[in-house]
Amino acid sequence: MSNKPIAVIIGATSKWQSDGRNTRLAHGENIDDSEMPVGVRWGVGGAIAQKFAREGFHVVLTTRAKANAAALQLAITEVGGSATIQELDLASEQSIESAFNAIRADQGDPDVLVYNAGYLEGRDLPPELELLEHIPTEMFDTAQQIASRGPFLVAKQVLPAMREKQHGSFLISNNAASLRGRKRYTGQSLYYPRVMMRTLAQVLTEEYSEHGVHVANVVIDGLIDSPGTRMLPMAQKRQEIIINPEKIAEAFYYLHTQDKSCWTHELQLTPYPSKPSF
Repeated sequence: MSNKPIAVIIGATSKWQSDGRNTRLAHGENIDDSEMPVGVRWGVGGAIAQKFAREGFHVVLTTRAKANAAALQLAITEVGGSATIQELDLASEQSIESAFNAIRADQGDPDVLVYNAGYLEGRDLPPELELLEHIPTEMFDTAQQIASRGPFLVAKQVLPAMREKQHGSFLISNNAASLRGRKRYTGQSLYYPRVMMRTLAQVLTEEYSEHGVHVANVVIDGLIDSPGTRMLPMAQKRQEIIINPEKIAEAFYYLHTQDKSCWTHELQLTPYPSKPSF
């Protein structure tokens, strides 16, 4: 058992990290991230993990394969932080249950759960397959598993203990597609199921706030800095529209440390030159 508060980061690594799936899809190969600040190498999940570790938390990094998070774990421990890796597959209820059984047995009940799971399904469809009628059912199923079913199953694992303790934070990393239904353009993931992710956050807020559990949906409204995104033509042309993931991490920590008399339940983060999405 850890003598530190526990922060579990679902999706601690990034599909845009140097060897991530989106990075390879967009650039055709892995990218050298050795010149990048350590705080941005693993996108939002990695930055949040590093922030909570610096603040004295034991951080549990969840990923489908331990190797994905090995470098992030090393980066945290090298500067005196505390982190372990737990394999977890959001497509499997059994995997989720087994993972949290292990976390509770080895570390204890989480004080903070950050749901930061992403997916790339839809990005590789060509322009002629842009309409919904062409979306393969298995692609829709993956989006639903991660955007709706996944947070539901994870919530069932952590909220009972938080309710009993009258303390804890369940924080969701979301995007602008959660604000309303939007057409999927070529090169974008199938994101409209994220509306359900936001709705779930609203439901959990109504159900669990009175029990001392802070639930919040964070709308990250823009392009997040990471090895893969920094090299995109749009980011190279307009560097001012890139969001610093270390600053996103500060927002998540701020939410967890808010006084109960003044909780924020939805936070939207938009770079200054961009018009906020509605």
